[in-house]
Amino acid sequence: MADVRETDNQDAGDSLYAVRQKVYPRAVTGAFATARWAMVWITQLVFYGLCWLPWNDRQAVLFHLGERKFYIFGWVFWPQDVFYLSILLIISAYSLFLFTAVAGRLWCGFACPQTVYTEIFLWIEKFFEGDRAKRMKLDAQEASVGKLWRKSAKYVAWIVLSLWTGITFVGYFTPIREILHGLSSLALGGWEWFWIFFYGGFTYLMAGVMREQVCKFMCPYARFQGVMFDPDTLVITYDEERGEPRGSRRKGSDPRSQGLGDCVDCGICVQVCPTGIDIRKGLQYECIGCAACIDACDQVMDKVGSPRGLIRYSTENAIKQHWGGRDILRHVLRPRILIYSVVLCIICVAFVWALATRTPLRLDVIKDRSIISREAEGGMIENVYVLNLMNMAESDRSVQLAVSGLPGVSLDGVDAAIVMPPARNQSLPVRVRVPMDELEKGSHRIWFELRAVDDPSLLIREKAVFIVR
Repeated sequence: MADVRETDNQDAGDSLYAVRQKVYPRAVTGAFATARWAMVWITQLVFYGLCWLPWNDRQAVLFHLGERKFYIFGWVFWPQDVFYLSILLIISAYSLFLFTAVAGRLWCGFACPQTVYTEIFLWIEKFFEGDRAKRMKLDAQEASVGKLWRKSAKYVAWIVLSLWTGITFVGYFTPIREILHGLSSLALGGWEWFWIFFYGGFTYLMAGVMREQVCKFMCPYARFQGVMFDPDTLVITYDEERGEPRGSRRKGSDPRSQGLGDCVDCGICVQVCPTGIDIRKGLQYECIGCAACIDACDQVMDKVGSPRGLIRYSTENAIKQHWGGRDILRHVLRPRILIYSVVLCIICVAFVWALATRTPLRLDVIKDRSIISREAEGGMIENVYVLNLMNMAESDRSVQLAVSGLPGVSLDGVDAAIVMPPARNQSLPVRVRVPMDELEKGSHRIWFELRAVDDPSLLIREKAVFIVR
């Protein structure tokens, strides 16, 4: 979008660097505020609660780095399953493109961890220090017992929440109950201590101290969002034609008779903005799309008796051409969006299909290079292999091993049935023998076959090379 602007915090004649002006966001209610808090509850219930959910005598979601396994409910993923992670990243990227092209920075405004934790930290700050006016007054006061108590209580609450966030984060990589037991006895390993304080410290720093600075200066998404916008992208827009010229007026009076627009220049849209921008100056890269200004402006319009929507979700073309809701929707569902949607649906269906048809057994064959080929009793040629058998399910599995591909080929030293323990891999050395008079010198292809006893249709075939010298 061509008119995304970067606001300046100082005049042209001022220094290149400006002292940060602390932003005191004003609390606001409304449909978008309710949706934002709903996302706060949903994301945090998932984050803080999922690690406590039991499943098959273990944690339901556990990325166990020590065992090199990822447990996600009934699935067990191994390092060899990096393919699924790649697909998941592709889905995330396409989702980002799609949602941004449709409605701008929805992720930033409603689900980004920076936004979510800033909301929580602001709620704690409001609980101890009061609303926006009281917080500003408290910060301007001289040091006192009351100020010290309120500030200390706020910081203690922030620190406790940050540390619990760090503990929960580490609890997805080391079982959470082991983490708590280790904390009570101070027996955690160095890496656990490091990540608890690292993640907790950054939660405190980002959400409690830096806040809008992260969105304005650190987040790369703010910088390249304009590339993904176009004139038909839904963004938070101030209707300048309707609102200007702005100015105060008496309640119930007709602003048009005074030569004024609908904007009463109350400044509440600026006060509720978590990044401290004025949306009336046009779309700016600092806007995170939280829609707090929409809720605030609608409340003001209700009080002065003007229609809602002075600040609203709209598109650049809709504002210029005065489109209605049906025209906006028709242009939002444009070819670019349809292509993104179709590609995303195809990838999601393929991902679900791959998970649903995922084979719970795996077989890897390694040729023993120390013994390339040797003669055995009975006029046989023998090659030695190491088979890596992997049971990816969380239950015991009985399997049978066979070999094919050459006349008279047979396995030596293998039981009729092999019991594989749940979610484990095991190495099995085997000897493959072929009658000497059946083969010429050189390399020959053979196939190892692994079949489940309880499900004969579950068959894994892996090729190998049999060498005759």
